[in-house]
Amino acid sequence: MEYGTIKMVGNDVKIWRWTVYQIHQLRTMPGKANGNPGGMYQTDDGEQLAAIRELSSLVDGFSPISLPEMDAAALLNRMDTKFVLASEQLLEVLSAVQEGYRVLSVNEQRLNRYRTLYFDTPDFQLYRLHVTGRADLYKVRSREYMDSHLSFLEVKHKTRKDRTVKTRIRTEQPILWMNTGAEEWLDQVIPYDSRLLEPKLWNTFTRITLVDHNRSERVTVDVNLKFYTEDREVSLDGIAIVEVKRDGRNQESLFFQQMRLRRVQPQGFSKYCIGVSMLYEDVKKNTMKRKLLRLEKMSGGVHVG
Repeated sequence: MEYGTIKMVGNDVKIWRWTVYQIHQLRTMPGKANGNPGGMYQTDDGEQLAAIRELSSLVDGFSPISLPEMDAAALLNRMDTKFVLASEQLLEVLSAVQEGYRVLSVNEQRLNRYRTLYFDTPDFQLYRLHVTGRADLYKVRSREYMDSHLSFLEVKHKTRKDRTVKTRIRTEQPILWMNTGAEEWLDQVIPYDSRLLEPKLWNTFTRITLVDHNRSERVTVDVNLKFYTEDREVSLDGIAIVEVKRDGRNQESLFFQQMRLRRVQPQGFSKYCIGVSMLYEDVKKNTMKRKLLRLEKMSGGVHVG
């Protein structure tokens, strides 16, 4: 079993073995049988499964939008605003905005699974720039859109003007280790030596994507967040990461109205930085401590495996 073109040197073999193992494990996620909609939860937790059934039932009440329709307004250059909601808040908000948005449906699946492998330098240069609040921030990731069977190598760039620019290329399979083609493309879009990049952590989650009727705003709702390294795993249960993505034309967002009504303040949330700070003991995380404590409180405790 192979995924992407692998270049292994010395200890890289250890990372390769771990990566193949993780993909094998994640590809065996259960399907809709046994009351697990879309196979999005690899868990026997009855409370968690009940929560996903309730969420799935609520999302079924939205009108659908297809992937080609949504991609007609890709919003690759946009303004992003993030919120962190408890599960109970999420259900209330989705009920309130149902008439203003359509939900992405891929192969009749409205809760879609994502799997991401993040890359960084050996000394976590990209992570360190993020947590110190520097401008012009970059993330490099290989992302698999599991229900649409698509894979991309992606660069996410947060500019000095607080805009998010996402650049990506299609890959036949997930990239697990940098190869010549990936390095040549990356050298055109990031100001770092791509040859230094190495895999750091896996992240899986389930996403609901809402699109307003003018297709000038997209709202992504991520639940069931899990993070993996070779020997550790953590999960954030009971919370949702919501990101409102606008092209600048949409001045009055129905979702923003609900956030103001409920006094929910926007806050930064980087999946990569959260995952690194929870899984790696030897990285600086002083600026992350308050956020980690809040997440732990909201989720009822971070589950570590």
